[in-house]
Amino acid sequence: MLLLNQRPEHNQPLVAADAESLGTAGGERAERYLEARDDHAETPLHALPALADHLGVAALYIKDEGQRLGLGSFKALGGAYAVMRLVLEEASKRFGRDVDIGEINDPKLRAIAAQMTFCCATDGNHGRSVAQGAGLVGARSVIYVHAGVSRERVAAIARFGAEIVEVEGGYDHAVREVARVGAERGWKIVSNTSWLGYERVPGLVMQGYTVIVRETLRRLAEPPTHVFLQAGVGGFAAAIAGHVAVMLGSRRPKAVVVEPRRSACVYASAEAGRPVTIAQQQPTVMTMLECAEPSLVAWRVLARVGDAFMTVEEEDAVAVMKRLAQPLGNDPAIVSGESGGVGLAGLVRAAGDGQMRAALGLDAGSRVLVVNSEGATDHGRFAELVGMAPAEVFLQTA
Repeated sequence: MLLLNQRPEHNQPLVAADAESLGTAGGERAERYLEARDDHAETPLHALPALADHLGVAALYIKDEGQRLGLGSFKALGGAYAVMRLVLEEASKRFGRDVDIGEINDPKLRAIAAQMTFCCATDGNHGRSVAQGAGLVGARSVIYVHAGVSRERVAAIARFGAEIVEVEGGYDHAVREVARVGAERGWKIVSNTSWLGYERVPGLVMQGYTVIVRETLRRLAEPPTHVFLQAGVGGFAAAIAGHVAVMLGSRRPKAVVVEPRRSACVYASAEAGRPVTIAQQQPTVMTMLECAEPSLVAWRVLARVGDAFMTVEEEDAVAVMKRLAQPLGNDPAIVSGESGGVGLAGLVRAAGDGQMRAALGLDAGSRVLVVNSEGATDHGRFAELVGMAPAEVFLQTA
């Protein structure tokens, strides 16, 4: 399914708060914080010329966030960044002066961090980032996981010293439980989704994601004409589409938001013209995108800079995992988790449909950017779906 954005807000400027969090100054700050980390390294941007030719476009680039900060996901950029920002802001209040990232290891600052508890709900990747960020500054973290989070992903979060709380229901129930308990206990809630009255911290999480855009544009001779972005609550898609719109202005690429058909809350919101909560359906293999309610901040951004909304099927996601692992021609082999290649799955579906191609302006001159948002964050599930272990895929690139 494909839906073009016909909202009256479409192509209008971002509201002031979003322009600030996703603007140039915010992106520069996020990069500066990232560069202060010992484990910082820019992730690869790969060209896929054989697949581009197969899909009938001029160029196809994939930014591989499966190698980000040792966490295997783009979310390493968001939760940990927000934790560090909040610790420095608390230190600034206590010290009565501005405290910047260069002081992150100061014993006095770490003593303040040790008194703070950060919490969030997660499908796996965001919780790992919040836990890692808390560990970096010496704070406590409490991560809420629902029944659908695999044991391997839970163990990966716990390795960063987080306290794990298991709850019934799905991701959206876990979000509500964190909001309730966090408020009662005075914890710092670091959510990647937003709700009425809670927008600033999700905005900081999204600000961390803008690093992906900045690294990518510096590597490209020409900006992309299209970008296909996967969405759960929509924060990732909004951050990338919003920041690239700020960076490129009238030359911004057409932004296509892609979701699993079984869990398409952003698509449903675009249809309704307002944020809506969808009914729970059969679980999707794209587990990191299984969300019933869009982030209010993300929806506000995507209503303005999201040009189209589409859905893909279960088999589309698995097919892309396999295609990236066993690429065409001399394209590099890439490890992509169940949700990592969903933007590419959207491109593949759109490129093979004449009506979609025409509606999106996809042609032989198009330059397309997608993001591999996660690697194999559950190795067993990856091997089950792809038919080979992540290590076997990496061997092809050696």
